[in-house]
Amino acid sequence: MITVRRAQPVDAMAIGTVHVAAWRSTYPGILPDSYLANLSVSRLAAHYDAAIRSGVGVFVAVASGEELRALSSPRIVGFATAGRTRAGGIIGGHELGEGEIETLYVLDDWRDRGIGRRLMAAAATWLSERGCRSVFLWVLRDNPSRWFYLHLGGRPAAEAPIRFASRLVVQTAFVWDPIQRLLAASPQES
Repeated sequence: MITVRRAQPVDAMAIGTVHVAAWRSTYPGILPDSYLANLSVSRLAAHYDAAIRSGVGVFVAVASGEELRALSSPRIVGFATAGRTRAGGIIGGHELGEGEIETLYVLDDWRDRGIGRRLMAAAATWLSERGCRSVFLWVLRDNPSRWFYLHLGGRPAAEAPIRFASRLVVQTAFVWDPIQRLLAASPQES
């Protein structure tokens, strides 16, 4: 069984682990190998612990029961974070959306099960409850999973360069305006 819930500080290490695994499987050839090799679970865990404690919308997908035949305890297999638009969400003086989904990562073995949709729905619902009428996210243009955001009705609205280690890469902003477009495309249960 997969459940999506609000993250707790005790989840931070597992979230950091998912982050590192997802980046290492998604970004070879897109980001420098040395950058990916030096990703630190403990550093990312500290970042997510601070985010959770500060009230950022952090949501986890937890697998349990039959989904984990080999393990006896629940396991975090994906997560998403959301908040009000950060400075990078303003292009040419125009805000891309009132809310921003900052991260969405699901472990490879757990993809194509509706987990990403459910995490997107949790983040969008949380943003909507805080008064956000629109939402956007950034995704690296060369990310092979960018089709997912198109499938959920995201509209490519802007591109911007960003530097990771020594490499300049292009990111694309996907926008849902109004936010109800995302909520309708990503039901809580799948």
